[in-house]
Amino acid sequence: MIRFILAAGLLLGTIVSAGAQGSLRVGDQKGNSQAVMEAAGVLKDVPYKIEWKEFPAAAPLLEALGAGAIDTGLVGDAPFTFAAAANVPVKAIGAVRQTREGLAILVPKQSVIRGFEDLKGKKIATGRGSIGHQLILAALESKGWSTADVQIVFLAPSDAKVAYTQGSVDAWSTWEPYVSQEEVLFQSRRIITADGITPGIGFQVATPNAIRDKRPELEDFLRRLTAARAWSLTNVGSYAETWGKLMGIPTAVPLNWLSRAKIRIAPIDDSAVADEQQTIDLYFRNGLIKQKLDAAAILDRSFSGAIGKGVGL
Repeated sequence: MIRFILAAGLLLGTIVSAGAQGSLRVGDQKGNSQAVMEAAGVLKDVPYKIEWKEFPAAAPLLEALGAGAIDTGLVGDAPFTFAAAANVPVKAIGAVRQTREGLAILVPKQSVIRGFEDLKGKKIATGRGSIGHQLILAALESKGWSTADVQIVFLAPSDAKVAYTQGSVDAWSTWEPYVSQEEVLFQSRRIITADGITPGIGFQVATPNAIRDKRPELEDFLRRLTAARAWSLTNVGSYAETWGKLMGIPTAVPLNWLSRAKIRIAPIDDSAVADEQQTIDLYFRNGLIKQKLDAAAILDRSFSGAIGKGVGL
């Protein structure tokens, strides 16, 4: 703990170069990065302007990134793969590791469905190319099924929520904090999670232009985000409270999510490349992407030093 406090103190005292006194446009999902950084107190002395932009899911965030509206953001490996295959100018600069229990297929509390096997022929809502979509595909393969064995209904999170609540679909394959929101507020049940099925890795991504022109800001942001995530592992309650206030959602929801997620930032290394290649191969086998990408070519290892400084290495 003392080691981390000292590291955080050094982090907060970091002064980036004079060329980094500009701005960084950061895409966020459900207050994810902003909440943890505010709760950890690492945003108090940022020597450049952070422009936060909120998105309901990774797909619109990546669209904004591709259009040059933001410089960096947090996304799952599945939508990242989808975007890279569509030639969106994007590279992963940091890995987001967490337990896989928050990526799940949900059913309402009154549903007769008890396991994935009961979903044969049923309707499952999820976002096209999302990590929810990835989970469905991986689960189907694990059972030796094909996509013809279920009915995948592609919907944005807000529309999926409506369809799920109204009973227009039988299940919803989604991610946090939607999973915890349904569990805590509506007693939905997880019938399968990504644990043991799919990597469930996330990425901090950036445009090649930002990597070239805003490297000092990106490195500093990653240091602060990494330190904030390290802080959150032993301060779950404070983080959950800040997130709940920021998003206007009862603290019990983020507390459920964050207590089991154990989110941390890790460098792009061989394991991150291998996990991303697994996702690429899954999407290629299922015809969702037409070219078999090389994971190493879309993951940038050059920010490992900044991440290491964030955890005091």
